[in-house]
Amino acid sequence: MSASRRAVLAGSAASAMLPFLRLPEARAQTPGVLRFALSSFPPSIQPWQNTGTAAATIKLMIYRGLTSYGPDGALRGELAESWSPIGTQGWEFKLRDARFQNGEKVTSADVKWTIEQIAAERSTAYFRAEMQGVERVETPDDLTVRIFLKEPVATLPIWMASYHLPIISRNSPRGTFVGAGPFMIRAQERGTSIDLEPFRGYFRPGLPKLRGIRAVAYADENLRVSALRSGDVDLIEYVPWQSFDAISADQRLSLDAVDGAFMFLVFNGTKAPFNDHRVRRAVAHAIRRDELVRAAFFGRGSPLMQLPVPESSPFYNAEFKEGWKYDPALSRRLLAEAGHANGISCNLLSTAQYGMHKDTAEVVQQHLAAVGIRAELNMPDWATRVSIGNRGQFDMAVMGTAADSNDPDGIANFVDGSLSPSYVRSFGLKIDRITELLNQGRAEFDTAKRRDIYREMERIAIEQAPIVGLTWRSQGYAMRRQVTGFKNMPGALTFYSGLTFETAEVA
Repeated sequence: MSASRRAVLAGSAASAMLPFLRLPEARAQTPGVLRFALSSFPPSIQPWQNTGTAAATIKLMIYRGLTSYGPDGALRGELAESWSPIGTQGWEFKLRDARFQNGEKVTSADVKWTIEQIAAERSTAYFRAEMQGVERVETPDDLTVRIFLKEPVATLPIWMASYHLPIISRNSPRGTFVGAGPFMIRAQERGTSIDLEPFRGYFRPGLPKLRGIRAVAYADENLRVSALRSGDVDLIEYVPWQSFDAISADQRLSLDAVDGAFMFLVFNGTKAPFNDHRVRRAVAHAIRRDELVRAAFFGRGSPLMQLPVPESSPFYNAEFKEGWKYDPALSRRLLAEAGHANGISCNLLSTAQYGMHKDTAEVVQQHLAAVGIRAELNMPDWATRVSIGNRGQFDMAVMGTAADSNDPDGIANFVDGSLSPSYVRSFGLKIDRITELLNQGRAEFDTAKRRDIYREMERIAIEQAPIVGLTWRSQGYAMRRQVTGFKNMPGALTFYSGLTFETAEVA
């Protein structure tokens, strides 16, 4: 990205609302109702599907799982008040006294039914493969559920904290999903807004504190910032990086940003040329990541040349820190070894709806061209990009997200090709040894042994490149200073910040 382009973007973001830009309808402020600017309208808010961060945020308002996370990032009980292992292949969860939004009590039968729906043969759930590893679910009484697995899974309580694994009432009317979250959807205008009201039967006394939430989609990131600065909304997600300084300098606003999200590339492993690990590694060594951090994220990030495990993690492997370092000569040599001495032509899927995706794709395209990989960009809207990714209708794609948790098993969904197809991972790219090691890691309760397992897994991943890391990035929410109680969750949990809407208030 040129300096002049950065200046234009920064200027437009820092300015007040431009007169020729038409903002979505946000409505006048109602006391106690928080106006929240989404980065996109959710393609779907079905509880067990993954359709992006905006959808996940809405799901965190209306659904709850067995476990979740506190504001400090620590695992906490949600619909379950406690849990404990049964041997090495079972877990017992004790449910709290909670109700679904239809007024019915949350019972062990609902947990059993939820797991069965996710694991069903025709299920499209994000965690389908994992739940198919459940051997049986026992319900000795309404408040006790015992989950037995075919193999040991030390990380099951972490799985159950995922916003893709909420517990749904087994008596939900056909085609609907009744959850137990702090808010209920009152109305929505497809493609534009969702209005939510408090669920007064929520199991945490005194919560939620808000009288309501009005979530309005602002697909244009600069309009999102302008809406906040003009007072049309109270809180925005996905603060564009060029706006960080201006928002921080505005005494009326506060910026809450954390590092933890990252950008990476995924591949279509079902056909040439990316079914060859040498071509994938050629891509990995062609990227100048420091330039990408400057161009796409205005320096608000750092290069990522290995799997996305943060340096603060006890599972971080410093020996792989430059595993995919920039080395164009190596890229050309790998292409030649794979039979592509004259280069290759392919398509690169991204989206124009998020500047970070668009800018990343454009910079990556330039870097790949320098080593003979001619990539044609395809940048539809976000919902289309998700659909194309799920169907595998691409050669290579830009992806950006955070790990499912701060545990190393949280990156399994990006590198385990044995899982059901999803836009967040490479399509049809199964590396058996990586799957085996991931299974071993989640089955091992000894921390030192887990470290050794994940170290070996990362060594193979550097060689086989099931994904290619690009950059860490800072992820920000911005809000009026009258908003309190909302918090950007730490590290990989930044996209779980919607949990804190239950404690949010707006003056």
